[in-house]
Amino acid sequence: MLQPDKNFLIKLAHTKMPYGKYKDRYLIDLPEYYIVWYHTKGFPKGALGMMLQTVYELKLNGLEELVRTIKLKYPLP
Repeated sequence: MLQPDKNFLIKLAHTKMPYGKYKDRYLIDLPEYYIVWYHTKGFPKGALGMMLQTVYELKLNGLEELVRTIKLKYPLP
């Protein structure tokens, strides 16, 4: 089983949506319907797409609080 990358999760916890209707909202705080829309449409390429796909999986499994806890425990410098 793959272990989650701690640094990836810390970065995910602190990343905000860079564009669109939900610009500047933390990815984990994006509405579920918006993440599902991306899942249906296709996630963007690169790091943002990987993060949005991870958010989709976290929300699907009810694990959003995990990322919110990481954001509090590991603030960015």
